[in-house]
Amino acid sequence: MRKHSFAAATLIAAAALTLSACGSSDDAGAPVAEVSAETGSDKAATVLDKPFEKPDLVLTDTHGKKYDLRKETKGKPTLIYFGYTHCPDICPLTMNNLAVAKKQLPKAEQDKLRIVFVTTDPERDTPAALGKWLKGIDPDVAGLTGSFSTIQAGARTLGISIDPPKKDKDGKVTSMHGTQVIAFSPKTDGGYVLYGEDATVGDYTKDLPKLIKGQKP
Repeated sequence: MRKHSFAAATLIAAAALTLSACGSSDDAGAPVAEVSAETGSDKAATVLDKPFEKPDLVLTDTHGKKYDLRKETKGKPTLIYFGYTHCPDICPLTMNNLAVAKKQLPKAEQDKLRIVFVTTDPERDTPAALGKWLKGIDPDVAGLTGSFSTIQAGARTLGISIDPPKKDKDGKVTSMHGTQVIAFSPKTDGGYVLYGEDATVGDYTKDLPKLIKGQKP
């Protein structure tokens, strides 16, 4: 398996370089997307020598109920991704990759895994909108929304940058957000593995059995 170890401080600097600019139009115009990522690395799994602390996030789930991230995922293998439903490419691709890989697991292990999708566009991603979008990917994913400032602060603790969505004069909405998936250990609740946007279904399929046990991929 492709893997690498980084010091946490170095990782935060690298993570800040990986942003996805996803655009969508309020009219019938075609969506646009620009992606800039750290070059010179083909690593799928980055194993951290100093895990991230799980964000202290209390948001709203797709049922309109309070969701305390730490409480709901305590002692569970957990994957967290920040993105939004209007994203035309990277967000749905990442979530579909995770969903397909998850289905390769035995049912008992699928039940242990927690996948959390936190919106970076809470104004449009209401609980109902998140629920509808995730239903077509994996209805068991916890879709979370809330105030942008709370979400941005939570992402920042994981070295993930998020900018407020912006609308240009043509009505196209662009959201800049980090594209990392962070895996949290069921043993320590620490975020000890990071995946970039180039991680494939094969990468996740190979790694998930180990992540569920809190092992290094």
